[in-house]
Amino acid sequence: MGKVHERIDDRLRTFIEAQPIFFTGTAPLSGDGTVNLSPKGLTDSLAVIDDRTVAYLDFAGSNAETIAHLRENGRITLMWCAFQGPPNIVRVHGHGEPVFRDDPRFTELLGHFTGIDPSPHGLRAIIVVTAELIRDSCGYAVPYMAYDEDRDLHAKRFAREDDASLSAYFAKRDIARSIDGMPGLPLPLPPSSF
Repeated sequence: MGKVHERIDDRLRTFIEAQPIFFTGTAPLSGDGTVNLSPKGLTDSLAVIDDRTVAYLDFAGSNAETIAHLRENGRITLMWCAFQGPPNIVRVHGHGEPVFRDDPRFTELLGHFTGIDPSPHGLRAIIVVTAELIRDSCGYAVPYMAYDEDRDLHAKRFAREDDASLSAYFAKRDIARSIDGMPGLPLPLPPSSF
């Protein structure tokens, strides 16, 4: 049924890159802190960098729980489910790091995402995940679901923002702090170079 993998081989990479949606799970160290689960899924916003590293684009949104948890402890799990084709679930458990716009690695990492224009989405960071445990399981209970297309609402909403107005939006929503008061997104946002 389930199997542990030493690395993200070609079969796992093909599966991961074919899924239109994936989920991220993070939590603070505090036992009474808020556990966070987020869906991600704009086409081409995820890249398998190498056989132990996955990265995804972190776009504007209404909170920064994942970033706050990663800044505190780095623990993250990514999960992909097959909603079409043979049943399968792949999980990458590892250590994640938000790479912000002013980090020297940002531009090089952004080069891995050639199929998407990040500018209308308010790109605020790239989340880089180093795998510590890679495993798959059967997925027999995952339902069949059809993927039609990406929604265009996110790009329409954030395309009208520039760096200053996006920083003001984040400040208004208090994205500089998590629900539990931990440091979230550093504000103001560094200028975009994309």
